[in-house]
Amino acid sequence: MQEISTKPYLLRALYEWCTDNGYTPHIAVRVDNSTRVPRQFVRNGEIVLNVSFDATSQLQMGNEWIEFTARFSGQAHKIEIPVANVLAIYARENGQGMAFQVEAAEAGGDAGMIDEDLPVERAADDGDVPVSDSGANEEPSEGADEPPTSDGDGDGSKGGRPRLKIVK
Repeated sequence: MQEISTKPYLLRALYEWCTDNGYTPHIAVRVDNSTRVPRQFVRNGEIVLNVSFDATSQLQMGNEWIEFTARFSGQAHKIEIPVANVLAIYARENGQGMAFQVEAAEAGGDAGMIDEDLPVERAADDGDVPVSDSGANEEPSEGADEPPTSDGDGDGSKGGRPRLKIVK
């Protein structure tokens, strides 16, 4: 019997840690042909998704797939992500989390390839403003495409994006 990867267990543990501490868990995902996400929100072959309880419905974090329903611009989408394509999980509020190494061989022959003919719509750059046609009761999963910059923690660094350590 093949040993199960520790990655899905770490993802579930960090998701639970985020929610227990009142943080908003986000996952960064490499998008390829096996990933089912709204392609208009994909940037450079990657997408960041808010996977909090408020932003998702029917979230299932299995050993092979992460599946849920989320609203993008007011429209519900079924999201399906191979665990192998998850690049990182982190808390939006402070950037704490874990990054993972994603190898092309894990996703099959079309790894890293997305349909280049699909239109790409860029989301808002400030990360805190959801991209939607109405702001009423919507926190779309694409609401933040990177961890926030520091909010007055005194370090004075410009663009203080937290860095995640890659775990092998």
